[in-house]
Amino acid sequence: MFVHPINPLFDEHSEILILGSFPSVKSREQGFFYGHPQNRFWRIMSRICGEAVPASIDEKTRLILDNHFALWDVIHSCEITGSADSSIKNVQANDLSEILEKANIRQIFLNGKKAEALYNKYIKYNISIPSAVLPSTSPANASWSEDRLFEYWSKSINEAKNEE
Repeated sequence: MFVHPINPLFDEHSEILILGSFPSVKSREQGFFYGHPQNRFWRIMSRICGEAVPASIDEKTRLILDNHFALWDVIHSCEITGSADSSIKNVQANDLSEILEKANIRQIFLNGKKAEALYNKYIKYNISIPSAVLPSTSPANASWSEDRLFEYWSKSINEAKNEE
């Protein structure tokens, strides 16, 4: 059984919450979100924000918070083999109440179908904030090129930001 090793990343200015499923092996080793170098998350987010791709945890933190995002995952603890979402079982969901009470979250995006399925099963019924799934930035989602991911993510996030 693995317990999520990373605290949620947000502040009182966060407006859009992006939830993954559970940290990969590389992310657990680094103690930060989207740590696998082939995961396209940081490249996509930097393009959306019009900034350089962050390298350090401090740079990644600044990118997220300066642009009013929040990051966390659906799962608090689970059994998982390596980093494979398909192997996840015995899930205990994260409690999102701290983020939702302290930040002004207006939209929740799920990074991939597994995050969406788990969110819908364990969390969604408690939350009135709109949610939508985005195609996974994981390298396992090889059918989506980085440019195609960027276009989809950018359109969805910009629409959410413009609904103020």
